[in-house]
Amino acid sequence: MGRITKACWNTLLSCALLAAVAAPAWAAETESSMARGARLYDKWWEENKAAKPTGAHPAYPVKDGKYANDTSWRCKECHGWDYKGKDGAYAKGAHFSGIKGINAAAGKDPAAIAAVLRDKNHGYSDAQLRAKDAADLALFVSKGQGNLAKYVGADNKVVGDANKGEAYYNTLCAGCHGTDGKKVKDGPPLGSVADNGAEMMHKLLNGQPGEAMPALRALDPQISADIATYLTKLPAK
Repeated sequence: MGRITKACWNTLLSCALLAAVAAPAWAAETESSMARGARLYDKWWEENKAAKPTGAHPAYPVKDGKYANDTSWRCKECHGWDYKGKDGAYAKGAHFSGIKGINAAAGKDPAAIAAVLRDKNHGYSDAQLRAKDAADLALFVSKGQGNLAKYVGADNKVVGDANKGEAYYNTLCAGCHGTDGKKVKDGPPLGSVADNGAEMMHKLLNGQPGEAMPALRALDPQISADIATYLTKLPAK
């Protein structure tokens, strides 16, 4: 083997230093896992292709309620799009269940949260939420809730700049949803559902369960807030 020149040595050293710096960054990427966990929170059987549950969740307290069916198995149905449960937007109305939110679990050990998903109260089986599913969902609960109150007011309206949101929407979203928000035929016009600010932020940041919708979580959350604000300007019909 020939002698390594000084130039070659410097190149090898530079590559090694670059790898040493980049590897932790790659290893630390958790945004995609949190986004997936949030989609499981939304509707886990659409995201992980598990069997759709039948009947109401055993722990769902409103036995004769409007959502006492498979919908009650969605985490969001009890804990809310704003993550506040009975203390947030679901404090009254058809979605009221009296169940607390997940906001108090922010910052807790994801492994402990994953264990709660298997307890007697939640009762999710391995067939419903596999180990990776439970880990991603727990990571979202622990580290992915963010400061939603900064972008969504007490009236469930998003605080954003619709003018900026129009440019973001037309370049990021309109290709699938159309400039009028009505291109997706198996769903309602975006303008008709945009008044639920917390839900819009959740879906913009994390995507739609089981769909190719991009998650904007890795970007500045204000971009999602600006898009959500612009959505309220789109036609409802």
